Amino acid sequence: MKKSTFVIGGCRSGKSSYAQVLAEKISGKKLYIATCIPQDDEMRARASLHQQQRGDEWETLEEPVELAAAIRTNKEKYAVILVDCLTLWVSNILLSSAGKPGLEKACRALAESLNTTGCPVVLVSNEVGAGIVPENELARLYRDEAGRVNQAMAAVADRVIWMVAGIPVKIKEN
Repeated sequence: MKKSTFVIGGCRSGKSSYAQVLAEKISGKKLYIATCIPQDDEMRARASLHQQQRGDEWETLEEPVELAAAIRTNKEKYAVILVDCLTLWVSNILLSSAGKPGLEKACRALAESLNTTGCPVVLVSNEVGAGIVPENELARLYRDEAGRVNQAMAAVADRVIWMVAGIPVKIKEN
């Protein structure tokens, strides 16, 4: 597997499952970094199901904001790191006191962490720019910033996979 892989696609495109399969091809301890902050029963159930679907070789770290630091801290401890997902991470930062300036700084730090990591990293993100223009300012800001983060991660990743209806389409390979 390449050093970094960016898996992007729409909702229910199969990106998380595909990313997990990629990571599981690597033997050794695996780290799953979850960016989700479950705030209702349905999201807690989803998070629990995702954890059950991973085997004993996986450890989970819930990190909604400090992804670059989490990767730097754990890059020598694991055979692979899987981050799911960047769009929740974007939302977490935009809705925090850090806002857009904090997201820009965090995005640069995340890109740098991919360039200096000691193990392969798989990033998962939603493609949010292929739909209609959102009706309100916050939703448009979110769409725009998620698109910028996706572009930045695709630029630094060694491999980019676009998931469509459960089918991986390779769009970049270094």
